[in-house]
Amino acid sequence: MLKAAAEKNAENLKKNAYPGRGIVMGLTPDAKKLVQIYWIMGRSENSRNRIFVEENGFVRTKAYDESKLSDPSLIIYYPLKTTGKYHIISNGDQTNTVYDYLKTGNTFEEALMTRQFEPDSPNYTPRITGLVQLDGQNTYALSILKTQDGNPDTCNRHFFYYEKPLAGLGHCIHTYQGDGEVLPSFLGEPYLMPIPETSDEALEYYWSLLNEENRISLLVKTIDIKTGNSEIKIKNRYGC
Repeated sequence: MLKAAAEKNAENLKKNAYPGRGIVMGLTPDAKKLVQIYWIMGRSENSRNRIFVEENGFVRTKAYDESKLSDPSLIIYYPLKTTGKYHIISNGDQTNTVYDYLKTGNTFEEALMTRQFEPDSPNYTPRITGLVQLDGQNTYALSILKTQDGNPDTCNRHFFYYEKPLAGLGHCIHTYQGDGEVLPSFLGEPYLMPIPETSDEALEYYWSLLNEENRISLLVKTIDIKTGNSEIKIKNRYGC
């Protein structure tokens, strides 16, 4: 039943022309690896002018054509960092906030209580963040920081925690419900999605779900529960 629900959700995601940036976190079917998936999409030339680049176990966004980069403030950042047992993934520079807080013994929640949605009126794009904690419990968490119905005077901070992940399944959250002149923020809880067997399969599967015109870059990180070793795979629209 859960697998069928996840597959139905995947079909719905494929029909969504613009879910924006998205995170999926879960467990491989053999229950040996935790998985982090992150994608970016874009409608403007500035948003589409990006690639993912791996850098010493981290991943950062980079302008594909530096001469066309008009505003780096919300599009150039590290979506993926690791410190100790913590594996962080996000859609903005709050990756650095969480990273810095965890390194000094503070918590995921404390870090994100200092942040809010992006200042990109009128969309006020939500900040979405995920955390894998490799500590024997192998839990993961997702968070979204967003306005209340587009009102920038409010900030709702939602945290979701997943204990004992289910093999072959994960949870997905993204910035927007869909396309629009003013982009509507994600509603509800993260929803179930399939987790394929291998990182290569996950890369191709999720790339195929994203709208061909708007997809830009996708990464898949797998974390071996027993050894702690990780692997990162990247697919960019521009083939870099």
